[in-house]
Formats: sequence, structure tokens, C-alpha cells
Amino acid sequence: MAWFNPYGLVFMVLIMIPNIVFSVKCKNGFENVWSNKAVEMLEQIGRYGCFATMIFNVPFTAFGFPSNEAFAVYLIADTVLILAYCLIWIVCFRKNNTFRALALSILPSAVFLFSGIISRSVLLVIAALIFAPCHILISCKNVKKQNQCTNVNC
Repeated sequence: MAWFNPYGLVFMVLIMIPNIVFSVKCKNGFENVWSNKAVEMLEQIGRYGCFATMIFNVPFTAFGFPSNEAFAVYLIADTVLILAYCLIWIVCFRKNNTFRALALSILPSAVFLFSGIISRSVLLVIAALIFAPCHILISCKNVKKQNQCTNVNC
């Protein structure tokens, strides 16, 4: 297995595009109102670990796809998950609700975890297992806290 995964790079770029568009169009669009430094730190470790190991295969920790069929499933499944992610970004662009928070945190988590499992990348699976629960928790806590503040005018 080669050290560089161009498909992983394409998937990472596709995941980042809606985030970049959102940050440019809505400069104050996301406010982190729930704070837990330990969870935030673990999320960032997992996030950057996923980014790196989606693109770069670390020797002796990434064993590659067991078959051409597994590689095809990887391409199809990640494409579908990322298209769903982008579609939800488009449909829910200005909404701040639990569905959006869950969908936009679960879908990339699923991409990372599925990619790690099917490509047999130990480090990607570990990074995804760190990232996913932290990212989902932070997203849900933020939307819940924002909704509480909106309801009582915090």
C-alpha cells in the first residue's frame, strides 16, 4: 500500500468545502457555547489524526484494502456519505437544530471510521474512535445550549 491516498485527500477536500463556505459567509455563524477543555482537546486530536491518516498511510499501521471489491465499496460508501453531508449543509445552511448538529457530526465520523475499517488503517480507526464521540457530544451540547439561551434570552 502506497504512503499517499489521493482518494482520501479528495474526500477530505470535499468534507472541508462546506465548512469553508460556511465560515466565509457566516463569520459569526458558529459560537462554541458549551465548553469542556478535555473533550475539545480530544476532538481536535481525533480530527487532525483523521485528516492526516485519511491522506497518509503510516507504514505498519495501514494494511490496505483486502480486495478490489472492498476498494470499490470504500469509494462508493464514502462518496454517498460525503454527498449526504454536503446536501445537509446546503439544506440546513442557516438552521441551528439538533438534526443538523447530529447529521453534520455523525456523517464525517462515519466516513472516518468506515474508511479506517475497510482500508485496515489502525491509526485512522483509533483517531475516528477518539473524534466521533467528542465531535458528536460537542455539536449536540452546543445546539442544546444555544436553544436554551434563545428560549430564555441569555
